Amino acid sequence: MVSLWINLLYGGQQQPNLAVMTARAIPFQFMDKDTMQNLKSFFRLTVGAGTLAAALFCADSAPVRAADSSFTPAQRAEIVNITRNALKTDPSILSDAIASLQNQAAAQKNASALDLVRHNKPLFGGSSTDVVLGNPQGTLNVVEFYDPRCPYCRKVLDDLDALVAAEPDLRLVEKVIPVLGPNSTLDAQAIMAAGLQGKYIPFQKILMADSSAPGMDRIRNAARQAGLDTDKLVKDMKSSAVTTALAKNVALARSINLEGTPTFIIGDQAIIPGAVSLSELKAAVEKLKSSH
Repeated sequence: MVSLWINLLYGGQQQPNLAVMTARAIPFQFMDKDTMQNLKSFFRLTVGAGTLAAALFCADSAPVRAADSSFTPAQRAEIVNITRNALKTDPSILSDAIASLQNQAAAQKNASALDLVRHNKPLFGGSSTDVVLGNPQGTLNVVEFYDPRCPYCRKVLDDLDALVAAEPDLRLVEKVIPVLGPNSTLDAQAIMAAGLQGKYIPFQKILMADSSAPGMDRIRNAARQAGLDTDKLVKDMKSSAVTTALAKNVALARSINLEGTPTFIIGDQAIIPGAVSLSELKAAVEKLKSSH
């Protein structure tokens, strides 16, 4: 591994004799500026692959000894010393390493989630208990997980109307999930119960636009405004149909390690978490369209 580091560092140029370098034990503070810059560039190149961690923490481990058998313990110790001194001189190397590891972890998590979506498309896009915006027979499938008390979810409501209006082949499935506490659960139950009366969207819009104190009085008032049978809605909120549908949505959200709302699944190509603009959603749908 170290030989690969040296090739990366010197880019095919004549490499230094590490034995001589070690024997001389040149103090780090006396390195010339170009050598120092090369070292910093070298470390930045290697952090993404995990080699920096290997240099710092695994210099005496069996795998590293096997890979670096051409180097003496003194030579390996010098490499570790150089690495540590570089970190002391430029701590941003470490922050770059952490950022690289975080990005890799996020990419892997995203890839795993999308793989799960690909293998379970009917569960994400084919549920009969969720509302569909746009074209029910559309071939461009987008799924939104939302919490009715999430301010960002409220903000994006008008954008979703504009999105489906701009693309006639868009099929947008809305999955309500209560993640913000008991009041979110009440609102989510009420929205699903409204769907049993065919008034999911009208009731959803009224309820999510209502900024009054959460609770059953607020829900009953919204139900009256939407023309719902209020008593039936209150009863249906505790029904097995509503409870089961919400439980399935929450289970799906957990299966992709959803961390917040809204979260959009664009076909099986991308997962977009958090607040997102209309232009970003349009761009994502356009990219999905071009792949069909």
